[in-house]
Amino acid sequence: MKRAVSVSLGSSSRNKHVIVNFKGQEISLKRIGTDGDVPAAQRLFAELDGKVDVLSVGGVDLYLYLDDRKYPLYAALKLVKDVHQTPVVDGSGLKHTLERRVFELAAPQLGGIPHFRTAFVPMAVDRVGLAQAVVAIADEVIFGDFMFGLGLPVALKGMRALRRALRLMLPLVSHFPMRLIFYGGSGAEHEPRFLRYWQNAELIAGDFLFMRKYMPEDLRGKTIITNTTTAENVELLRARGVKLLITTTPRYEGRSFGTNMMEAALTAYAGLGRVLTHAELNGLIDELELRPTVERLNP
Repeated sequence: MKRAVSVSLGSSSRNKHVIVNFKGQEISLKRIGTDGDVPAAQRLFAELDGKVDVLSVGGVDLYLYLDDRKYPLYAALKLVKDVHQTPVVDGSGLKHTLERRVFELAAPQLGGIPHFRTAFVPMAVDRVGLAQAVVAIADEVIFGDFMFGLGLPVALKGMRALRRALRLMLPLVSHFPMRLIFYGGSGAEHEPRFLRYWQNAELIAGDFLFMRKYMPEDLRGKTIITNTTTAENVELLRARGVKLLITTTPRYEGRSFGTNMMEAALTAYAGLGRVLTHAELNGLIDELELRPTVERLNP
């Protein structure tokens, strides 16, 4: 059996171990949270190097991407500085393939490609693929990267404004310390901010733990596109009135794993001993018929 392990800076309360079956090949997927303990995460990566088929980094990205440019996050790369044998992924491959195609892949469950008047993406810097998918099906999209990333009350309207902002931000973000690229916690913290943008949007898209921290109590009638949700998270969204939940990754034993864990699973399945290209990931998404999870939570 192949083994893929995600070492996450996130909460250990979200740990999970499942075995998935891809065309008769069993793959063990295990998430280990370190509760923000960077040295502990570094030790785990070093200890697991050469002992599992794939390692993945959870809670932070190793690189951020804009068009054809790649920006290293130097603080995050220190986590895997002692990994020399096992391939390491961070989920960015699936963010630019699976998430970019989320509406296409979910169309059979949705009855076609949906359309929205207004959409809000609180933080798009690490999910440009999802941002592009949202822009393609919404008349107006607001990006909150300046608001939530820098604390500036500046809404970015549309993909052109986002790209312009990211070209300025990413060279600086590369050198951010860990405390600025990993906000920490289990997502149970609740600090609602910039409420009118949430309230005005028909569609809200982004990382679940990040959104949970800042979203309002009332989400009646909204469609949410997110990732890494447990059964408890789904019930929270139901209680807040969310109409439709689209989770970009499949659900296993009551929860969806993050893109980093799912990319590790696909990398283990491919068995090439290296990180997969976007073309290879897209091929596996189709071969294994990986599809988003669509759940109607309220009428």
